[in-house]
Amino acid sequence: MPRSRTLVNRIALALFGLVAVAGGGRLGSGHTSWRSTVPEQWSAPSLRGQEWWTPTVMAVSVAVAVLLAWWGARQLRSGGRRLLALPTSRSHLRTRALEDTLSALVEDVDGVAHCRSRVRGGARTDRLDAVLRVRLHHDTTPSTVLPPLTRIASDTGDALAPYRFRMRIRFSAPSHRRPHVR
Repeated sequence: MPRSRTLVNRIALALFGLVAVAGGGRLGSGHTSWRSTVPEQWSAPSLRGQEWWTPTVMAVSVAVAVLLAWWGARQLRSGGRRLLALPTSRSHLRTRALEDTLSALVEDVDGVAHCRSRVRGGARTDRLDAVLRVRLHHDTTPSTVLPPLTRIASDTGDALAPYRFRMRIRFSAPSHRRPHVR
């Protein structure tokens, strides 16, 4: 997301929050001067007199507050996916493309059932950290797939030459328990 758009989003969130807090504080303190300007038929307690009205309004208010808080927290992220400058070809590589490629290479290794990778760093540093979560088949041990994964890490590090590349691998396997029959 461009910096200008992030700045505008944060300013809009701050202004909306200030207006909401000020309005809520005024209403919560008991000032009801606004009722004199509202037409009489609008302030009739037709819905507010029902038993279901208060819990419904509270549930909707809480849901909206949670959604707005989640959206606001998403706005505070450090930014989008990184572009890695590749000096040998004067081009850029998206970290998501690197993650997809690493996952595909690891999934091609015999004994690997699934791989999920995440690459961090690179924008202002010369270091890239990759975390791979590798799920093995039930009859495969980590020691059998580690040499090909080491080779993949070495080749990737060579391809990303100006960057210092480090890869961490977390293995998981399906449970060996037998299902219980009752």
